[in-house]
Amino acid sequence: MTDLFSQSGKTIILKRNDFLKTTGSTDTNLYFVEKGSIKVFTHDEGEEQILRFGYSGNILVSLDSFLTGKPSEICMQAIKKSVVKVISKSEAEMYFKQEGNQKIWINILENLIIQQMERETDILTRSPKKRFKRVFARSPRLFQEIPDKYIANYLRMSPETLSRLKSLDFYQDLPTED
Repeated sequence: MTDLFSQSGKTIILKRNDFLKTTGSTDTNLYFVEKGSIKVFTHDEGEEQILRFGYSGNILVSLDSFLTGKPSEICMQAIKKSVVKVISKSEAEMYFKQEGNQKIWINILENLIIQQMERETDILTRSPKKRFKRVFARSPRLFQEIPDKYIANYLRMSPETLSRLKSLDFYQDLPTED
């Protein structure tokens, strides 16, 4: 995966709270987070709603804008200082046209679709405890990389509720990542 981004040589260094993408902008780049963490969010009735996170080793893309070339309501903002590799859509297309690289693009798209389906299920799960358990089981690293106030927003609960859930003993029952 890093082979794809090594071809461009473009690197962006974001300070805490810097935007990688703003609401209403068109963005046809693919991003690879080398270091740091980024929140991907939209606004709902003036309130920020976090959709996903990117931290070291993750690819980020405003997929709707990338595919259509049209503006998107998605925002991307650094939670802490971040180093991000960038590749343009045209560079990515040239890379994916090379023999053997089509599978990489298919894997990226498959992962994005799976992440979206998991997120939709999370949102539709009524119980905050179940939402927390689902996300923790799927992404325990998230809880090491991202501050709790952002995780609480992502889980659609208050920071206090998240704190109570984290203090419960059901961590023992959750699978661990090897």
